Amino acid sequence: MTEKKILKVIKKQENSRDCLVCGLENTFGLQASFYEIENNELLAVFTGKNHHQSYPGRLHGGLTGAMLDETIGRAIMLENPTIFGVTVELNVKYKRPVPLDEEIRVVGRITKSNRKLFEGTGEIILIDGTIAATATGKYMVMPLEKIMEDQSDLDWQVVESDEDPKTFEL
Repeated sequence: MTEKKILKVIKKQENSRDCLVCGLENTFGLQASFYEIENNELLAVFTGKNHHQSYPGRLHGGLTGAMLDETIGRAIMLENPTIFGVTVELNVKYKRPVPLDEEIRVVGRITKSNRKLFEGTGEIILIDGTIAATATGKYMVMPLEKIMEDQSDLDWQVVESDEDPKTFEL
């Protein structure tokens, strides 16, 4: 087993109001938080609830894919916070069920990029360190203002909390 490292949080990323993955006012969403960590990776944290299940006690596989997609796609923001990734291709490998009602971590990173496209990888990590799913993806580089004409309706902002971690053990 690989030795775990303690990694410092550099910055918390924005959340929106209604997004399925990060929307803080979407009562059916995952309400994930995203943290840029010192090893130049992005880490997402969320807890699946009963309304996110497929089989009893298990996160729906589509939501597993959505978390990997969002985390890899947002990782480009470490290089430029005004850019987002629009999915071109996503390949997910499911290894273990993702349980509900416990903190789940998702790590994403960029592996290759140019001015039009980037590629990345990611993993869903369970509380015991087990990797439950992995993904590779290809994304089109897109400035946020091209995705959303009226960003005021998005309510895109960093929402700090006293519960935000300063470090993560990975």
